[in-house]
Amino acid sequence: MTDDTLLLIGRETTDSGVYRTHARRLRERGIADSVRVCTYEHDPVRNLRNTLADVDATRVTALPLCLAHTRETIDRIPVGLATFDGTVEYCEPVGRSPALTGAIRDRAQSTHSADEPTTLVLVAFGNTSGSHHRDVTAYHAERLRQHGDFAAVTTAYLLQNPTVECARYNVSTPAAVAVPLFVAPCTATTTDIPERLEVGRGGLAYASPLTTSPAVTDAIQDRVETRRALTSAAGPRSFEDAIADTARPLATDGDGRPLD
Repeated sequence: MTDDTLLLIGRETTDSGVYRTHARRLRERGIADSVRVCTYEHDPVRNLRNTLADVDATRVTALPLCLAHTRETIDRIPVGLATFDGTVEYCEPVGRSPALTGAIRDRAQSTHSADEPTTLVLVAFGNTSGSHHRDVTAYHAERLRQHGDFAAVTTAYLLQNPTVECARYNVSTPAAVAVPLFVAPCTATTTDIPERLEVGRGGLAYASPLTTSPAVTDAIQDRVETRRALTSAAGPRSFEDAIADTARPLATDGDGRPLD
């Protein structure tokens, strides 16, 4: 039995190599006795239960591979983690790590490197309730403004205002580049966002998600080390502590589906 397993939890993606790459780097860094990946399509509870059943460790450090909290990370992932018979330390998503600001800038500059004044548009998923995505996006937008590489930095969201559809009309510079604030490619990054931005019209370049950027690996390590430091200090309970503490596993049938 090992002492500690780091579990990276993410939605299924068309490029599963993204998660595996971060897991491999973290193993090489010795961040935990073992590093595993759990993906899910819709509801993570069953996938997490099945993955955790094979984890031979006394403690799991779980980290959602997304930029900010969503319904799944607040409600469903903690329920799945509650099935583990051991200690669970639940980490904040990677988005608030300062390591990501440089990765966002690099994505934009490698997609559109021009001498003309350029607006950077940060596109996030957004929340129908709560401000998790807005807070993370605003954090990086302000850091990028202070750095001064772009004439302007604006934000847009799929699920809240200002919407992606309006992003093009909020650009007042000759050129613009949009960076989707997602770890891995998905329908939102390959279809929804470019269609709503009307990328085919020209005048606005579109970058890829952050994917295997080393800065994402650094951000994961940063969130894990922050979680461990808070635990060691026995300080105030975090938001992640609160939602993990209140989660309860569901009764299920033989197929792992919740009982009515």
